[in-house]
Parts: sequence; C-alpha cells; structure tokens
Amino acid sequence: MTNRLSTGYRMNRLFSEDRANLIVPVDHGVVWGRVQALESPVAVMKNFIDDDITGFMVTTGIVRSTESLLARKPFLSRVLAIDAFWPTGKPETGTGTLVASVEDAVRLGVDCVKLLLPWNVTDREKVLYCERIGKVVSEANRWEMPVMVEPVLLAVPRSAEVIEQELEVARVAYDLGADMIKITFPGRVATEKLVSELNIPILVAGGALTGDPQSTLKEAEEAISAGAQGLVIGRKVWQRPPAEAKQVISQLAKISREKFTRHW
Repeated sequence: MTNRLSTGYRMNRLFSEDRANLIVPVDHGVVWGRVQALESPVAVMKNFIDDDITGFMVTTGIVRSTESLLARKPFLSRVLAIDAFWPTGKPETGTGTLVASVEDAVRLGVDCVKLLLPWNVTDREKVLYCERIGKVVSEANRWEMPVMVEPVLLAVPRSAEVIEQELEVARVAYDLGADMIKITFPGRVATEKLVSELNIPILVAGGALTGDPQSTLKEAEEAISAGAQGLVIGRKVWQRPPAEAKQVISQLAKISREKFTRHW
C-alpha cells in the first residue's frame, strides 16, 4: 500500500502511529440547527478538550469562535464540514451545496475537509454531488488538504440493505478521490471488507444516540478491531448525562489505543 503519511503534513496530524483517531463531531448545526445537548457547540468542545481525544469535526463558525481555544491545544486536529444538505428528512426532494471552500479551510488552518455523499437522492443530485466532490478533490490536491467523504443514505432505518448500499457508495467516494471514508458503523464484517478493499483509512461514525453506553463501546471495539483507523462519535457521547458522557469518552479513548492496528 502507498503510505500517504510519508508525504502529507496534515495526514500526519490526523493519524498517529500508535492509536486510532477519536474525533468528537460538533458540526451538526449546519444541517439541523439547534441540536439537543449541542445548543452551544463551543461549550461541548470545552467539556471534552482535555480528554484523551484527537480532534473535533467543526463548521466555519465554530472554527472562528474557537481560534484562541484550539491555538492552545495544537495537537488536536480539526475536520471542517464544507457542505450541507436540506432537508435531510426528505432526501428525494433535498438539495446539497458547498458552504465553504478548500481555500477557506487552508486559511482557517484546519487539517481536513469533509463532504457528504448522500445516495438516496435524485439522479440529478447524485451527478451534482459527484461533480462537487471531484472539484473539491482537485482543489484539495493543489493545497495538500485531505478530503473525507461520508457515504450515507438519509432518513432511512439502518437495515441490512441500507448498509450494503452505503458500502457501495463508499466505493464511489473512493473512486472520486477521497483520502478517507467516514461511514456509520456497518458491522464488523462489513468494516473488515472496506478496510481490505480500499487503500485509504476508514473512520467509523457513531450516528444517533441509541442503546446504552456498553452498546456504543462494543461497536467501537468491533470497528477498531476490524481495522478502522478512527472513531467519529458525537451524539452517542455528548447527548448522554454529563458523568456518563465522561465515562464513555474515556473508554472510547482506551479502545482507540488498545485495539488499534495500522491497516493503512
């Protein structure tokens, strides 16, 4: 495999040699507005900034609001969401758009840009998404800015058929030039499949708050053991009661270190 860590400054900031990423996303507001327990994203970041995490997923507004805060924690990476889709509840009528550029990301000093790739949308939207992602990848290559793409089917129950479709869309994202894939945990076997087939890091997202803390930890352990190179878990942490959230993030950090094996 080609090791992009040997040439990419930002990729080296994102991925370490001895652990999987543990990224806390707080970017939900650009799509959903005021989210329960994320009414103040800066407060959420402050709550977890001293825990054993590797970074945050943010929006342009959040970056601007936390410049001083993150300047004092330069070891923490930042992934910038640069697109959005509305309405997520009706993907068959929704529209996606860029809300920031790669140049914005470079100027803001972040380490990666992230784009959605929803697939249960109209054929026209699929074409526009592929075109946008292709252009972003081209621009990002000029700036040596890593691109994370998130294949997703919106507003549907996570059935076996939906998971299989998301795996197919992950391949589309790979062929469009994504440097890494963020995907809602598809199960251990499916994660192993993605890791073995694609020559880029796979990061597993937590998704909506469901189940008890042990179910979240079990999924994280299975994902890292299957070769995932990172966890992107927000609602399953910060929507829990504060004391419980602290325990979960601590255990996730432990898993990200103890179960990690470099597969890329």
